[in-house]
Amino acid sequence: MLIDTHSHINFNAFKEDGDEAIKRALDQGVWLINVGSQYDTSKIAVEYANKYQEGVYAAVGLHPIHLEEMDIDEEESGAKFKTRKEEFDFEKYWELAQERKVAAIGEIGLDYFRHSEAKPKNPVADGKTTGSFAGAQDDYKEKQKEILKQQMEIAQQTNLPIIFHCREAYDDLIKILEDFKGACSSCAFGCPSSGAGGARGVIHCFCGSPETAKKFLEMDLYLGFNGLITFSEQYDQVVKETPLEKILLETDCPYLAPAPYRGKRNEPVYVKYVAEKIAEIKGISFDKVAEQTTQNAKDLFNL
Repeated sequence: MLIDTHSHINFNAFKEDGDEAIKRALDQGVWLINVGSQYDTSKIAVEYANKYQEGVYAAVGLHPIHLEEMDIDEEESGAKFKTRKEEFDFEKYWELAQERKVAAIGEIGLDYFRHSEAKPKNPVADGKTTGSFAGAQDDYKEKQKEILKQQMEIAQQTNLPIIFHCREAYDDLIKILEDFKGACSSCAFGCPSSGAGGARGVIHCFCGSPETAKKFLEMDLYLGFNGLITFSEQYDQVVKETPLEKILLETDCPYLAPAPYRGKRNEPVYVKYVAEKIAEIKGISFDKVAEQTTQNAKDLFNL
């Protein structure tokens, strides 16, 4: 048995055959969590989860890239779409999080990668941005931080773990998590979702350094790995040094298909290739990876 802790069957890429993709996964012993990126995809994730008695779950949340409109076209991930701007509604997401098959709040977080691609019209000699361009970037980052904190509050209130999206923003996310831990430690209510005084959850699609990984692991967070590790050796050291007890498997389908299917649509059943690569990097058996990562997912998401 394997668990794909981060799939997007709720996206348009599976509009015509989402149930077929889910059934292929279930038939091969793969459970999955459909992860929302906006209110509509979060709601669809819940609808999918409610169709199945076992093995299909949902996460609900507003992804940071949907705080403004932008064109996404990435060759590596296969993502190509235009984002739709959404104003975050705390009450709507809080209510959706009450659904029985919701296993997490996510994916939520910080994404400075796509916004930082913009260039000022008149850059200064040293490459630093100034004036209204820099101000717009700062405002956008602050908005991301504020919406993230509000969604972390929903996780705290509902006792749900968090699926964190983070791209070129690890330092800021670490600071937010440290502040959150401090706030929880001083809280008189003893919220169960904060565990040992901090957020529970996973850093989805971890792409940082071993040093950054260590900081998240010290906060008792899990790290999620997907098809990226099957076609790039740059993640080998992090995978090798991360305890198996803190690793979760994911596909991020329909994106980031593993090496045998690179360039094609990804789907949950391909999570086995991620497990195989982790076993290879760590020099352990596939069965050991499958058993431990499945238990990790069950523990974190209360499956």
